[in-house]
Amino acid sequence: MSKVNVLVVDDAPFIRDLVRKCLRNAFPGMVIDDAVNGRKAMAMLGKEPFDLVLCDWEMPEMSGLELLSWCRQQPALKSLQFIMVTSRGDKENVIQAIQAGVSDFVGKPFTNEQLLTKVKKALAKIGKLDSLMATGPARVNSAFANDSLSALTGGNPQAAKVAAPAPAPVKPLAKAPAPATTAPSGRGQGQLRLASGIQPCVIKALSLKEALLVVRRSEALPQVLEGAVLDLEQGENAEVARLNGYLHAIAALEPKPDSDWLQLTFKFVDQDAQKLDYLSRLIARGTAQKHFTPGA
Repeated sequence: MSKVNVLVVDDAPFIRDLVRKCLRNAFPGMVIDDAVNGRKAMAMLGKEPFDLVLCDWEMPEMSGLELLSWCRQQPALKSLQFIMVTSRGDKENVIQAIQAGVSDFVGKPFTNEQLLTKVKKALAKIGKLDSLMATGPARVNSAFANDSLSALTGGNPQAAKVAAPAPAPVKPLAKAPAPATTAPSGRGQGQLRLASGIQPCVIKALSLKEALLVVRRSEALPQVLEGAVLDLEQGENAEVARLNGYLHAIAALEPKPDSDWLQLTFKFVDQDAQKLDYLSRLIARGTAQKHFTPGA
């Protein structure tokens, strides 16, 4: 029985660990290697055969798009299954990747189920899925497939979830009056992209390692250790940075069980020099505080 070799390429250790654990729990017979950037991946692809590459787009030294273009120029790698795992979902970026020969996309943030669906589809194309499934039960529909948190909690997502308050005092968000406490304000605004959807947020504080965010509470509560993407648009030139990371801590902003606002600590996992430079300039610039009105 031939083995299935997969290469995970991402400069963020957290994302590599997340993908590895997801794949190992779903496919016990899979052989998984990883690389910290496109340059390292290129060296590995030149030495040994792989059936599938799961690759980030934005990385130092060599981007995912550059690695993909190189692969398609190699006769032995023209049919390699190459899945881009990226927060770049804009039309122009998608067209670029398709023209370069990408096999499929997985958007960040992703659930384990979304990732495994793409992996199974790619392996089925090259006739490797049946042999892989025969090596052990693929627990795609188990607790490991619920969300990105499950890959870090040993199949027990309850261990890290934020407990929801008792339903009785919770009012529908559309009808909830503005709280009497001071409205959230901060350094600027952005968008937090979670697997459950996009939430506008206020940036209360910012450093090279983390951001303190405020979001309106919704029915789908975010989870500790959940992977996410923070879109920042700041400055006179409306610069945009997409920062990969995870939710390190979650708390109610107001001292009451039915608080309409949540305070999130978002830890960055990107090692990309361009993003770190952008963050440094943003912090040094000391963006003027912007008042944020609830319900606006």
